Amino acid sequence: MSRPSTSLLLRRTAMATLLTLSAVTLPAAAQDSAPALTVDKAAFADTQVAAGPADDVNDPLEPVNRAIFWVNEGLDVVVIRPAAKVYRTVLPTPVQKGVRNVLRNLRSPLDLTNQLLQGDWQGAGDVLRRFTINTTIGLGGLIDVAATHGYTYEYESLDQTLAVWGLPEGPYLVLPLLGPSSVRDAVGFAGEFYADPVSNYASNTDREWISFSRAGLTALDTRAEYIEALDDVKRNSFDYYASMRSLYRQRRDGWIRDGKPDVEQMPNIPDYE
Repeated sequence: MSRPSTSLLLRRTAMATLLTLSAVTLPAAAQDSAPALTVDKAAFADTQVAAGPADDVNDPLEPVNRAIFWVNEGLDVVVIRPAAKVYRTVLPTPVQKGVRNVLRNLRSPLDLTNQLLQGDWQGAGDVLRRFTINTTIGLGGLIDVAATHGYTYEYESLDQTLAVWGLPEGPYLVLPLLGPSSVRDAVGFAGEFYADPVSNYASNTDREWISFSRAGLTALDTRAEYIEALDDVKRNSFDYYASMRSLYRQRRDGWIRDGKPDVEQMPNIPDYE
């Protein structure tokens, strides 16, 4: 197998950066099945009191992470958020939903692979059903017909798969441009990007515009969806960095558990027998 050229690696790295520009302020990947991001103002007001030392939040690189975070935040304020507002203003809500549906449909091969690697056969079957229904009846994924039949979208990532396999997440990281992450999450993202059949097809057929268009739409659609929620987090947070760190980790943990409650966080109930 021939090794990829330097120019190809640079192009694909640029695409990867664009694909996750939205993560500069959003503590998650773009296409997800989690509920809309809501903000508990009281919870965020208490974030710093409950956080404790850096070790308790698995953030040994906090000074460096904070510096990168605020550079990313500056980029969001100047470029990404304004572009997202224009995107939402220009495109009607049904069109935005259609774009989101197509992006989710394009991610089906990765979702399917991760479901299989996690041993979730029912989830894998649901992905196949969704892809088949939405690609045909749903006009290439433009309309989420499968959701109306009970097959809702479920975001699955390599980070989740590695967690199911028992791989520790490693220290919390804030990556330049890419935003909140962890060692495991960063490895998972890199692995997914180079295994993504859509990106591989675009690179191998000199159709890089496909990946760039997909990346740009992903960033704009994701940031546009959460403008008010993230504004609320920033406005009501004593420490915006710590609040975003908390949001990222809670959201990621929720994905790994498939929305199930964390038994370790549940109170102990005495046995009266």
